[in-house]
Amino acid sequence: MSLVFGLSAASGMAGELPPLPQHGDAAHLGVQTCAGSTCHGAVKPWQNSSVLQNEFLTWERNDPHARAFRALGSAQGQRIARNLGLADARTAAICLDCHADNVPAAKRAKNFRLSDGVGCEACHGGATSWLGLHVSGTGTRADNIRAGMFPTEDPKARARLCLSCHFGDDTKFVNHRIMGAGHPRLVFELDTFTVSEPAHFRVDADYRQRKHVANGVQVWAIGQAAAVSATLKGLLDPKRNRAGLFPELVFFDCQACHHPLTNIRWQPRSATGLGPGTPRLNDANLVMLRIIAGTFDPDLGKKLFSQTRALHQASVKDGRATAAAVRQLAETVDGMAGRLGTMQFGTDRMWAMFDALLRAGAAGEFVDYAAAEQATMALGSVLSALHKAGAADARTVRRFNGALEKAYAATEKDSEYRPERFAETLRGMKALRRD
Repeated sequence: MSLVFGLSAASGMAGELPPLPQHGDAAHLGVQTCAGSTCHGAVKPWQNSSVLQNEFLTWERNDPHARAFRALGSAQGQRIARNLGLADARTAAICLDCHADNVPAAKRAKNFRLSDGVGCEACHGGATSWLGLHVSGTGTRADNIRAGMFPTEDPKARARLCLSCHFGDDTKFVNHRIMGAGHPRLVFELDTFTVSEPAHFRVDADYRQRKHVANGVQVWAIGQAAAVSATLKGLLDPKRNRAGLFPELVFFDCQACHHPLTNIRWQPRSATGLGPGTPRLNDANLVMLRIIAGTFDPDLGKKLFSQTRALHQASVKDGRATAAAVRQLAETVDGMAGRLGTMQFGTDRMWAMFDALLRAGAAGEFVDYAAAEQATMALGSVLSALHKAGAADARTVRRFNGALEKAYAATEKDSEYRPERFAETLRGMKALRRD
């Protein structure tokens, strides 16, 4: 069982994903290599250019990735380091692996600086392998990728890259100990975070000619499958799924334990079958994936439901039962991931997913905060994609956005989350669909 997505045919590279930029063979030259005024460091976009040319300034001025290293030197960053027994977060690999482009010293060129944070090559790959071809302008996008540039436009590749830090992988992982030291809770949804990322490109006819542009709902769906796959892979990893006597608690629902005792909000969920007071695995992405599956293959949706419940039930038995349940679920998720990569996401299918999310929410399926948080981002992603496809006019979008703002407000603070309020908000959105 692979638990590793292959690249979609649209990216021009069938088969296994390339290594992540941090683990590739090419040396990293540093952001200065890309920042020249005749390269990507222009003050403003060039006219008649196929790319904006001011990508470096967009990153430097507006992108939080450019400030990732600086965050390690902040009061919060240093406090976390002290709590973990680290001398300095800015020199600790456990921090640098995600807050910088922490390639081995042998792969750092003269102008490379860790202090640049998560720079160009952290996402696009070490430039020594592809820079000459890229600068010459003689190669196609497929040529650049074959030369070693990372295919960020491919949703499966992008999901794996982003999740390697925003969740973790077998080389770097934000565990419960790091969370306990004060690290913010990790939350990620591929389409929402892609849209929120300050765009250093424009999707025009030239861009579409060079690169595949995935539908936003497809990006959301593939991101959910990737997140589930990453979680299941972590649960099977003996180096990550135990913390001494305890299981690795970062895989569990934070709010099942961390909420004010005066906020009594436990409710039964048929998808878990667990009683109150039982720590439960965080299945927010699985809830989304089950809803997605149910819109195009109801039997698959039911299978995901039963296998998710089986995993929850196994988690209160023993490690062997849990591993067996994980493997069964992983096989189903891998099969679904392959279908999502080739599926057409037309307006009928997008509306079906929008309605399925509303039905589930109105019925109280999003009892857990993490699921409500994912559902809110999902509704925003689907609505945006419908608008771009011309299936939701400006008036419709305004009406739903008003209701969606209430959903965002309901999930703004986990300590103030009330499941019944969130369900009522989605019932209101569901009523708008009937009008």
